[in-house]
Amino acid sequence: MAPLTELYHEVPPTCWPIVYSPDYNITFMGLEKLHPFDAGKWGKVINFLKEEKLIADDLIVQAREATEEDLLVVHTRRYLNKLKWSFVVATITEIPPVLFLPNFLVQRKVLKPLRTQTGGTIMAGKLAIDRGWAINFSFFSFLFEGVSKATIIDLDAHQGNGHERDFMDDHRVYIMDVYNRYIYPGDGFAKRAIKRKVELDWGTEDTEYLQKVQTHVEGALNELRPDIIIYNAGTDILDGDPLGGLAISPQGIVKRDEAVFRAARSHRIPILMVTSGGYQKRTARIIADSILNLHNLGLIDKELATSDAKNPKVELMIRESILDLTNLSLQ
Repeated sequence: MAPLTELYHEVPPTCWPIVYSPDYNITFMGLEKLHPFDAGKWGKVINFLKEEKLIADDLIVQAREATEEDLLVVHTRRYLNKLKWSFVVATITEIPPVLFLPNFLVQRKVLKPLRTQTGGTIMAGKLAIDRGWAINFSFFSFLFEGVSKATIIDLDAHQGNGHERDFMDDHRVYIMDVYNRYIYPGDGFAKRAIKRKVELDWGTEDTEYLQKVQTHVEGALNELRPDIIIYNAGTDILDGDPLGGLAISPQGIVKRDEAVFRAARSHRIPILMVTSGGYQKRTARIIADSILNLHNLGLIDKELATSDAKNPKVELMIRESILDLTNLSLQ
């Protein structure tokens, strides 16, 4: 069966299953500074990993921008047409001055990065099946068409109400969500889609957090063996984050990622990690340190392509998958 998208391309075995594009970074006349998110975070992580000699430009998988035809697989043309209005994009990104910009600039400077991140996650999904793991430096957003079973492990500080609403009645998708119960969005309806819900209190610290993550990740994977794990590794759990309200140390984040990858490896399940939220300048260094730790422990490796993880049936269905742009907001 021919692929329905041009986003897939042959990746040399010498490349890491790490997907990135300089186009991920949203920079335009300083307007990105009006939102607490560090819009250049992805590039900083890549630079840290280059400095540590883990990767180089020719070893990174380049993401491609999702086209309108790609997005129409899961969106109506009416929805996509709404994005041609600057005030709609200003609302999505929570950067009010975008309202006053010509839409051709909004398309180039704001939506193109988001569409490229979407394309990158589609490519990373295939790489995860091929290699056993993949990382895409982007926001958390996806919709796999045809995958038999997927488990979302959402460890961003916020409830993942976007994908919870998307998969409300989809029995192929098992959602585990660990979040601060007191912050945005507090979506009671969306909580009905969560199969394993872990609500945290303000200021939760490392010991309690890591114990709950380890216990519930194992519980989730024992309850259902998925074809792929989608891991939302948000760093807005970091102590001092202006939106997350939790108190996890940098070392705690590194240990959290290690625990999830260890679980995926022990259960022999492919894992796709998306780096997602995090609203402090130091999160880029922490993400890089976590990836270096995973490599040093042998949990990720350029050569890793386990036959146990690779599933031809899922690989074929991944080729027909397209990501849902609905959740690609900068909240």
